[in-house]
Amino acid sequence: MDLSLDLPPPPLPMLITGITGVSGYNAFTYFRRQFPGQVIAIRQASNWPVQGEGIVACDAEDGDRLARLFDEYKFRSVLNAAGNCALKSCELDPSLAWRTNLEAVRTLLRACANHDVRFVHQSIDLVFSGTGQGGHLESDPTDPVTVYGQSMAAAEHLVQLARPEATLLRISLPMGISLSGHAGAIDWIQSRFQQNKPATLYYDEVRTPTYTDCLNQLLHDVLTRSLPGLFHAGGPQRLSLYQIAQIVNRVGGYDPQLLMGCDRKEAGPMPPRAGDVTMDSQKLTEAIGRAPFDRWPFHDAHLPRDRTWHLDRPEQGSPELLAETLYRNPRINLEKTV
Repeated sequence: MDLSLDLPPPPLPMLITGITGVSGYNAFTYFRRQFPGQVIAIRQASNWPVQGEGIVACDAEDGDRLARLFDEYKFRSVLNAAGNCALKSCELDPSLAWRTNLEAVRTLLRACANHDVRFVHQSIDLVFSGTGQGGHLESDPTDPVTVYGQSMAAAEHLVQLARPEATLLRISLPMGISLSGHAGAIDWIQSRFQQNKPATLYYDEVRTPTYTDCLNQLLHDVLTRSLPGLFHAGGPQRLSLYQIAQIVNRVGGYDPQLLMGCDRKEAGPMPPRAGDVTMDSQKLTEAIGRAPFDRWPFHDAHLPRDRTWHLDRPEQGSPELLAETLYRNPRINLEKTV
């Protein structure tokens, strides 16, 4: 994956939703840096602490407000990265999940219905149950085990019906910094270790994580071209949640005794957990003519060999090393020094 690709500008101005999520926040900071003054992000009106240049208060379900923003800014591209991914909250309050993950998409589609915009919609690997061997293709039927997954699968169908020319990207775990500092997978795991609290992760929930640095450039790439249809956008490395926690624990230099592991069936029924939801992203690779993702983690030395790998400490881990190698793609720093 070449992070030095010289990409043309996408259609501008651009609207980005989902700024409080890892993917949306990183995309917003990336595009604002690339195209100052041309990128707007919306946040819920009640989330007043989220402030900054280019951030506008607009509830996702407020169709009138969205319509006025389209009239004001004349958006030519839309990146929809919004969604409530809190699995337990969605199970306990299904109406919340359907409102934020489906109805908000319907409102957004209505707002841009009469506008000529490039539309990119992000979905998730958890539209699958993961009861098989993973390596899911775009043609595989969805069978989510959570309300979150069900609502995201429904949103996919809605986008395909309303805007068949749209690009739909199913992502996995985006690895990068978050606006709040606790929205992402690394954030949660690291926060447990920082507070000297145990973290229990699953041996048999398997994902295909990606650096947000790579995802940002992929989003830039697909926004510049006509790429209708559904594409898997998972990274090349399959990792269980337990392995991901091993990496965070060892690279961050945290107490290895704080990491616990178990199978999903041992964790209880709430919320339901998916299994191997890894995705095959060959269709996307062929469509854009390159492999879009470096492996997460980037360094071979940071790949767990077994369930006790994190107990071995050949190098001194630290939060700084974690930030340099897990939150950010080290290839960026390598290319800057060449």
